[in-house]
Amino acid sequence: MASSDITLEAVPSIGEVSPGDWDACANPGGRCTGAGNGTSSAFPGDSLGLSRPAYNPFVSHAFLSAVEKSGSATIRTGWGPRHLVAKLDGRVAGVVPCYLKSHSQGEYVFDRGWADAYERAGGRYYPKLQVSVPFTPATGPRLLVRDGVDRERIREALASGLVALCGVSKASSLHVTFAREDEWKLLAGHGFLQRTDQQFHWHNQGFANFDDFLATMNARHRKSIKRERRDALAAGITIHWLTGKDITEDAWDAFFEFYMETGSRKWGRPYLTREFFSLIGETMSEDVLLVMARRNGRWIAGAINFIGSDTLFGRNWGAVEHHPFLHFEVCYYQAIDFAIKHGLRNVEAGAQGEHKIARGYLPKTTHSAHFIADPGLRRAIDDYLKRERAYVAEAGRELAELGPFRKGIDEAP
Repeated sequence: MASSDITLEAVPSIGEVSPGDWDACANPGGRCTGAGNGTSSAFPGDSLGLSRPAYNPFVSHAFLSAVEKSGSATIRTGWGPRHLVAKLDGRVAGVVPCYLKSHSQGEYVFDRGWADAYERAGGRYYPKLQVSVPFTPATGPRLLVRDGVDRERIREALASGLVALCGVSKASSLHVTFAREDEWKLLAGHGFLQRTDQQFHWHNQGFANFDDFLATMNARHRKSIKRERRDALAAGITIHWLTGKDITEDAWDAFFEFYMETGSRKWGRPYLTREFFSLIGETMSEDVLLVMARRNGRWIAGAINFIGSDTLFGRNWGAVEHHPFLHFEVCYYQAIDFAIKHGLRNVEAGAQGEHKIARGYLPKTTHSAHFIADPGLRRAIDDYLKRERAYVAEAGRELAELGPFRKGIDEAP
């Protein structure tokens, strides 16, 4: 596959691309600093960090390498790496995290119904290609381009290359999930169908502290949150923020126990291995926040978060003791506290969960793009997605009206 002096290659491991080259494309501004050491990561005079270069920890070489090296995302688990690499005059200019998949698990954008319908009609839906961060329903860049090159030219080449890779791989389809809206629109020009969904995100309006945030809420919800926070700690529970060198292997052992307990109940088989957590502890601990709950001298619950340049990404939660409202405290309220203290603009608390609205998290549209090779299946999905997008938009409007804020207090742009 080639376009002028741009060459495209699919590699079977992220190890085929040097960390320096990959990260120059994934996060051209470099890694954010400061948020993990107890000081604000915002620049002076920039309380919401608006002048910081964008940094997304999930597309970093360290994170994607950890899911591969740990055995979490491999051919054996149905996530065969097929990362697309664009080179300009022999130098890496763009990359795409891509996987050849034999199932539809761990994606959070659900296409199982499409697969069932196609296979009942005599088609073969798997393998398919998946452009995403494994097991991570967080919006971020997918067509990754380094600085100093013609950005649009490289992005167009990557989009065309993905379509070609779909054909070469004999895949039924190609799915780019949790993409940024500008990528979503670009991919539509290459024949990708457009899909939307929604999550619930919290937005910092320059709050000085948690009480400042609470002051924007109506009296009923303000009192409810205060009661939940108080009751969550009533059994002598203390909350601790661990990041950087504070995250020991003992802390990872405890958190993995929480993860396995919750994951086994919800999914049947948790996706991430214990080694994954040690690897990110070694390579990107400054990007990690563990919110841990302790009672009677032992860890009883915890949530893992990842720190971006302007966003705290909430990921997995678990507990070995269950106390009223502890989940809300550890996952939602502590995340808000941390974001305010460190000048972060957003908290993304993961997929689904309309109960988050009452706790200050409002609807946010997410975007995915889907290339379907079979014309008949494509027509059917296209018709379905038109109706689904209209439903998602209307549901988002209705849910936003249920927000807990005082009259005249709206979601930040």
